[in-house]
Amino acid sequence: MAEITRDVLIIGAGAAGLTAANDLRKAGLSVAVLEARDRVGGRLWTDVIEGAMLEIGGQWVSPDQDALKDAIEELGLETYSRFREGESVYVGPDGQSHRFTGEMFPVAPATEAVIAEITERLDAMVAEIDPDRPWAHPKAEEWDTVTWDAWLRQQTDDDEAVRNLAFATGTAMLTKPTHSFSLLQSLLMASSAGSYSNLVDADFILDKRVVGGLQQVPLRLAERLGDDVLLNQPVRSLEWGANGVTATTDDLTVSARYAILAHAPVLYSRISFVPPLPRRQHQMHQHLSMGFVIKVHAVYETPFWREQGLSGTAFSPYELVHEAYDNTNHGDERGTLVGFVSDANADGVFELSAEERKERILESLSHYYGDGAKNTVVYYESDWGSEEWTRGAYAASFDMGGLHRYGADLRTPVGPIHFACSDLAGAGYQHVDGAIRMGHLAAANIVDAIRDAGPTEGGD
Repeated sequence: MAEITRDVLIIGAGAAGLTAANDLRKAGLSVAVLEARDRVGGRLWTDVIEGAMLEIGGQWVSPDQDALKDAIEELGLETYSRFREGESVYVGPDGQSHRFTGEMFPVAPATEAVIAEITERLDAMVAEIDPDRPWAHPKAEEWDTVTWDAWLRQQTDDDEAVRNLAFATGTAMLTKPTHSFSLLQSLLMASSAGSYSNLVDADFILDKRVVGGLQQVPLRLAERLGDDVLLNQPVRSLEWGANGVTATTDDLTVSARYAILAHAPVLYSRISFVPPLPRRQHQMHQHLSMGFVIKVHAVYETPFWREQGLSGTAFSPYELVHEAYDNTNHGDERGTLVGFVSDANADGVFELSAEERKERILESLSHYYGDGAKNTVVYYESDWGSEEWTRGAYAASFDMGGLHRYGADLRTPVGPIHFACSDLAGAGYQHVDGAIRMGHLAAANIVDAIRDAGPTEGGD
């Protein structure tokens, strides 16, 4: 078994781990990045499927995502705006499609008034939340012990209003049923984007894409690290103590002064820690779980919906595909739609055969765009729930009551072990922006620890 020694060991070659590794290198420290997969990028993955370039994982850049935008610029990447010219489509409880422009769905005036009123109330609540410390709010415990769905139904008995309000943080972002997480978790999701209004504004959240795919961010970060990124190296055990850490894979042992776990917290249990992590971490990690969403890629000979005056943007809390967008690649003559099937709906379609699942999903898309949506030239489903080293999407969130109870300990180092990933972020939570922020933070904390330790521990 090969043995190597570094200043810092990073487990996970996603945006967080690679950002931290590059920062540590710049600070003059040696690093090794161990990645279980045969590729870098984690939940960012651009691949060619039947001749079509598809962004299987994360892909969008929002105006407030400064850490990601800075990385894109520094890495020399280009962005382009998502196509959004024309009318959007909403399917209401009557099953009829309605074309509209603007942010508000075409609902009855009374329902529109309720949505606007509760949105204003939510924006005021979110403004009081520090995304890095939501548990510190005076009402954190109260808000963390009522479900998102129950709180909304306390505000109004208008079911359509509730479904549309619940949709943004539930089905669309946390990808869990709205009865399974708290109001506080929902407010954190909105706070991470600046406001609830930002979160429900598709033109804000899904603003730009990177030419060639967002996975280029971790790919280019990895290029700078060269041979210090080691693929196909799942860490089986991690010994830790006052003198540092030793990680063991199937054919490699890496000793270091510090370690960064830069992957989803639901995977911490895949590593045998010696000694075991403290009780607090064991308990906390049992209250975190991933959501579940299928990202559907439908490629067509042409973007036919544009000829109908449609932007490609579509929503409905009543449809199997709850939202969809024009996802045509930069400079591509073919058209691509991306749609999402989430939480309980995703559970249901995986009880079907692959062919029946495809038929049901395309049928749902046709309710927005017409029968042309059924005539794909490439069809692909991103199923992160079955991916061994992810196990869900888009990120982990707490169960009821878990956020105010354990949230303050999410990033707390355990001896020489630090933590960094988008699941732990405040601003940019669940997004690549948050992963990059957490990578910078973990690296800075280790550099500070080495400096504070003085020349005995920190000297070369």
